[in-house]
Amino acid sequence: MSKIDQMREKVRSADGFIAALDQSGGSTPKALRAYGVEDDAWSTEDEMFGLVHRMRTRIITDAAFTGERILGAILFENTMDREVEGRPTAEYLWEVKNVVPFLKIDKGLAEEKDGVQLMKPIPGLDALLEKAVGHGIFGTKERSVIKHADAGGIEAIVDQQFELGLQIDRAGLVPIIEPEVDIHCPDKAKAEDLLRAGIMERLGDLESDQLVMLKLTLPEKDDLYRDCIEHPNVLRVVALSGGYPRDEANARLARQKGMIASFSRALIDGLTAGQSDAEFHGMLDEAIASIFEASKT
Repeated sequence: MSKIDQMREKVRSADGFIAALDQSGGSTPKALRAYGVEDDAWSTEDEMFGLVHRMRTRIITDAAFTGERILGAILFENTMDREVEGRPTAEYLWEVKNVVPFLKIDKGLAEEKDGVQLMKPIPGLDALLEKAVGHGIFGTKERSVIKHADAGGIEAIVDQQFELGLQIDRAGLVPIIEPEVDIHCPDKAKAEDLLRAGIMERLGDLESDQLVMLKLTLPEKDDLYRDCIEHPNVLRVVALSGGYPRDEANARLARQKGMIASFSRALIDGLTAGQSDAEFHGMLDEAIASIFEASKT
């Protein structure tokens, strides 16, 4: 079985969840502050990314972070370009930790229109996808956001996500389609109904060999996305924490049969640079254990 086939089978059928370690330029300072590293600790963007890579390296190399409970990890491009213990990050994840590497490719969000924020254009995407393949990346992640239950806006966001997904598929990668519904959306349940209908329609247009993953907000109606989970073109449906505290995110996730986590803030919350290795490991192990259990339903 080829390496890609091994990765695909792990993502499709193994227990576990996906760790989202993909904070990018705009969100990196906030992530570092939460980690106990203040803004005056760096003076250039490269120094900032060096500090966040040190944080991610500490997470990835910790004994709690292994493929026994973690299926995959989503990386920021800058992280993919760096090394962990002398090996390219994606290579280290798969060869040492048995964790499938993914890459965040979107360049942020456009201004809100019709109740949604589409993705900004992604210049140089073909070259980025080619580089990702060269690094041994399995799939990509691309995020857009729904703020209101506007049918036209949600149709536009689903269309953009799937059109980009087809480009990613042609490059030999599996897209994680992520049309996030903001947890503060005033008509969240209605927005999710519209989103589910749009996703199912676009899934019906795929060829039998075109696989996608879906990264969705934990829904108001339990098991809303069951049809998506069971669709033959969907490799896996994962949930974002979306700003819910870890306990609430885990409780909501545990009620969604077949859905697994892809948490970011809910995974690393409470980890700080000043913790001893034992303290850091204990907190990370506890977080991973709780998210793993919530993902097993």
